[in-house]
Amino acid sequence: METNEDVVETYDAVVVGGGPAGLSGAIAMARSRRRVLVVDAGRPRNAPAEGAHNLLGREGVKPTELLATGRDELASYGGHLTHDEAVGARRSDDGFVVTLASGREVASRGLLVTSGLTDELPDVPGLADRWGHEVLHCPFCHGWEVRDQRIGVLSTGPMTTHQALLFGQLSDRVTVLAHTAPPSSEDRASLDAMGVDVADGEVVAVVGEDGGPLTGVRLADGTVVDLDAVVVASRLVAASPVLADLGLEAVDHPSGAGVHYPSEMAGSTSMPLLRLAGNVTDLMAQVGASAAAGVMAGAALHGDLIQADLAARLAARAATP
Repeated sequence: METNEDVVETYDAVVVGGGPAGLSGAIAMARSRRRVLVVDAGRPRNAPAEGAHNLLGREGVKPTELLATGRDELASYGGHLTHDEAVGARRSDDGFVVTLASGREVASRGLLVTSGLTDELPDVPGLADRWGHEVLHCPFCHGWEVRDQRIGVLSTGPMTTHQALLFGQLSDRVTVLAHTAPPSSEDRASLDAMGVDVADGEVVAVVGEDGGPLTGVRLADGTVVDLDAVVVASRLVAASPVLADLGLEAVDHPSGAGVHYPSEMAGSTSMPLLRLAGNVTDLMAQVGASAAAGVMAGAALHGDLIQADLAARLAARAATP
């Protein structure tokens, strides 16, 4: 539901990000008769994927279809959505003012940021072109689809052995590509014990015909390792100009997987009436977990607004003779 013209510019809550977390949080608030605006930049992280998995009742649903359904559900409860990008924000006497790329400014009492993250991939030619199809990162998201196939795990850090063992449950043809982070002797012993091969040498290209399937990777010495899929641990980077403007800083995630904006229960932050949900704060959350976190954060923000209203009314009553 595009509503650039027919809505007021002040809301109970603005939700930055129109993915599963943002739409779920917005719907929770709209169902409680809150005036809600979702700002959706239209760049869902899982757009390249053919389906979303581990989502009860919607197993394998196309990500774009899931979001379209969510937008319709939001509209059915009177919520609004604009196809725009939030590029900044500031505090105001009444809450927040969010600046959009189009030049609009929208005011809100509460703010829910669910702007997700970006996957930074190793600089290997051909890798990014097949991301989300034959270049994968998660055995729970994509593993079933490549079961029994020839799977190469690109080694870029300490998670390689863990990934290889997980994919080893799905295929007995898994090879670790030593690349720039060769496994330690201890890791090699673990891999060998589980029947996982190691191909030494730096990977210089992903091999496959244009428009055709992936056929393998080429090493620096010219050797081609025949593969059907490549697994890589992307660096997960949450970066929000909205949160940066408000003084929040992205920090290293405890797992070492990237950077995120920390939050507490139900996405609470150090700033009143500002909550977070989804991958912007939880780097590892899949679609179902992000949606659930969005509902919790949206419900909590609705409660925050009730408490703010109550405090204002009690103060007014106390000031009345």
